[in-house]
Amino acid sequence: MFKKILIANRGEIALRVIRTAKEMGIRTVAVYSTADADSLHVRFADEAVCIGPASSTDSYLSIPNIMAACEITNADAIHPGYGFLSENSKFSKICQDHGIKFIGATPEQIDKMGDKATAKQTMRDAGVPVVPGSDGVLDTLKDALKEAKKIKYPVIIKATAGGGGRGMRVVRTDEELTEAWDKAKKEAGAAFGNDGMYMEKFIEEPRHIEIQIAGDQNGKACHLSERDCSIQRRHQKLVEETPSPFLTEELREEMGIAAIKAAEAIAYEGVGTVEFLVDKDRNFYFMEMNTRIQVEHTITEEVINYDLIKEQIKLAAGENISGVNHYPKMHAIQCRINAEDPFNDWRPSPGKIQSYHEPGGHGIRIDTHVYADYTIPPYYDSMIAKLITVAQTREEAILKMQRALDEYIIEGIKTTVPFHVKLMKNKNFQEGNFTTKFLEEWDFTK
Repeated sequence: MFKKILIANRGEIALRVIRTAKEMGIRTVAVYSTADADSLHVRFADEAVCIGPASSTDSYLSIPNIMAACEITNADAIHPGYGFLSENSKFSKICQDHGIKFIGATPEQIDKMGDKATAKQTMRDAGVPVVPGSDGVLDTLKDALKEAKKIKYPVIIKATAGGGGRGMRVVRTDEELTEAWDKAKKEAGAAFGNDGMYMEKFIEEPRHIEIQIAGDQNGKACHLSERDCSIQRRHQKLVEETPSPFLTEELREEMGIAAIKAAEAIAYEGVGTVEFLVDKDRNFYFMEMNTRIQVEHTITEEVINYDLIKEQIKLAAGENISGVNHYPKMHAIQCRINAEDPFNDWRPSPGKIQSYHEPGGHGIRIDTHVYADYTIPPYYDSMIAKLITVAQTREEAILKMQRALDEYIIEGIKTTVPFHVKLMKNKNFQEGNFTTKFLEEWDFTK
């Protein structure tokens, strides 16, 4: 087992890893930018190293700075969290070359799944259902128009190196495709340094459902059931829950088997997720694989009583999976609390938290790095907390979330708490009647 882990991340996920590592008797190293000097992950790690100024490029994305911090603290492993360098194959390879264990996927696995077109072909070869679309990157607009004619509109063009909705466009005619093509390529090139585009059939009325998987260094994998991530805005998740109110027991089993096939096809090591789109007729299609821990891993932990960070560390140290698939025993919901004003076009709201009070009670969990008088910097993702409720039934979990949101006080900045209050009282949400288009069709500001 590792003696010391450096956490190459910030905020709540860094604090989350620190807590589990300490419970395992492993020393921890926090890295931080000058903007994060007062963050709780810096305070609670055994050691902390400043790795640069506020800009992510010069700190959390600086591989030389992170490796230098690893060297001076004698850390023997690096946990990348999510975002930043967590799915960077170059970083994984540098760790490998320097005898530092990267607690995540191997460089080869990241490359196979990081390029969406390659990932799709890999899944097709493994017998995992995929959305009809181009076999690889489309080089020209002419190729795109030809492909659209073959798979039929509506289609969606995506950046092959993309994520978070960047470089992504839904088009329904040749004219719309012609207009969107250059814009999407420029957006992808600016965001990812790669303007490669591919095309898929656009699935109408979809649910976004992911399967949590774990794989060991012997190439064996198991699944830990699903999470429904359909409540999202511009491809950014806002609420996640497990189990999904949409899945049948048969479909849950079928998707779990497909996810294991996907993981074992690349001999996947560590924890990760296989993400699917599920249409209104409950046909499911592979969308992508995330070779890292997910923001929403919390709800899976709550319903199966399983520490996924601990599992990550154990798998990285060479331990085998149990081989047993896990299914939800309860119902859990997670609301992402962002420093944003949902009633002002989701405008970011950094600044000083003047008053802060967390809800408590049975079945309430909060993962956060903020506190009263903490100043939220404007340089990073706007998520400041994750509020999780767990109960015997979905109805009880929703009622518990309503109560918890009423108790959650964050003053001095705008947050998404008022949005979540409205969502939990929405009849369609309460009945499980929603798709990824839910927020486009519901005007919550009224």
